Amino acid sequence: MTPVINALGVLDNPNLSLSSNPGDRAAMAYTSTGQGVDARALADARAAGLTAVNITLGHVAGSAEPFEATVADIASWDRFIRTQPQALRKVHDVADFDAAAAGGQVGVIYGFQNTEMLGATADRVALFAGLGVRVMQLTYNGRNAVGCGATVPDDTGLTAFGAEVVARIQAEGVLLDLSHSSERTCLDALREARRPLAITHTGCRAVADHPRNKSDAELRLLAERGGVVGLYFMPYLRLAGQPMAADLIAHLEHALQVCGEDHVGLGTDGGTTAIDDMVAYRRMLAAETELRRSLGIGAPGETPDVSLFLPDLCGPTQFTRLAELLAARGHPGSRIDKILGGNFRRLMQEAWA
Repeated sequence: MTPVINALGVLDNPNLSLSSNPGDRAAMAYTSTGQGVDARALADARAAGLTAVNITLGHVAGSAEPFEATVADIASWDRFIRTQPQALRKVHDVADFDAAAAGGQVGVIYGFQNTEMLGATADRVALFAGLGVRVMQLTYNGRNAVGCGATVPDDTGLTAFGAEVVARIQAEGVLLDLSHSSERTCLDALREARRPLAITHTGCRAVADHPRNKSDAELRLLAERGGVVGLYFMPYLRLAGQPMAADLIAHLEHALQVCGEDHVGLGTDGGTTAIDDMVAYRRMLAAETELRRSLGIGAPGETPDVSLFLPDLCGPTQFTRLAELLAARGHPGSRIDKILGGNFRRLMQEAWA
C-alpha cells in the first residue's frame, strides 16, 4: 500500500476514554500524553499503512500555564516513545519516514495547535524546535498574541509579533501551519512566509461555508507559495447532518481544482481505530462538546449528533477505501499517491531543510 502521511491526526484508541469524563481534563484540554495509545491502536495504525502522523502536543486551551504544560507534554511523549521502540519513531526529518517504514514503526511528528506557549518571545521557537517540535500552528479558534483564529468575529489579521513568529518558525526549519486561522491572519501569514507552509487540516469554504474551512483565495495563495492543504474527516465538511466519504471527496476534488494535484493531502484530525460502543461515544461527545463550549473554543455546528469521523471511511481501512473511491472516479494512481502522502513528504522535506 502507498505510504500514508497524516498531516494532523491521533494515535489513540478512542475506546479507552469512553468511560472517562472530558471535564476531568478541563484544566489542560486537548493535550496528548500517550496514555490512550495501546497495542490495538498501534496495530491499527500499521494496518492502515500509516507511515507518520502529526500529533498535537502541549497547550491548546484551558487554564494550565501554556509553557509549563507544553514542556511536560513533550517530556511525557518522549518517555512514551522510548517504551515503544519497536512500534514508534520520533520524527526529526524525512529520513525518519523511511526508517519507520523499514522498521515496521509509525513515525510520530510533534506538532502544536497554538503558539501561546511562546509567551511574549519568539526565541522559544528555537527551544521547542530543539525539543523536536516539527510543526507549529499559529492560532487555535480564538485570538492570541500572533493573530486571530477562525471564530474571531473582528478579524484583525496577523500582529507584528505574529510576523516575527512566522519568520522565526521558518528560520528554525519548522513547518508553519495555518489551520484554524482567520482568513485575514492566514493571508497575512502566507504573504509574510518565505518558505512553503501548510494548512494541515481544513475543508473548502466554497463547498461548505464554515469558518473552519478555507476560502479559494487562501488555498490558491498557499499553492502558489508551494504549500500543501490537508483535508480533514470532520463535521465541517457539511453545514448540517453527518458528513460521509462523498462529502470528503467533494472537498478533495475542489481543492485539486483550485490548488493542483501537487498541493493537496490529508489531515484527518482523527485516528485509525474504530469506535466499538456508539452509545458511549455519543455520551462522551456530548460532554466534549459542552467542554469546548465552556472553554470558548467550540466552532459553529458542533453537536453530539454528528460524529467526529466519517462513518463509511473509518478504522484501519480508511485510506485504502479512500484510494479505491478516488480511483473509481478516474483519479490516476500517481495523483492518489500524492494525496495520501507524497505531497506532505515533499513539503516537509523542504520546510525542515
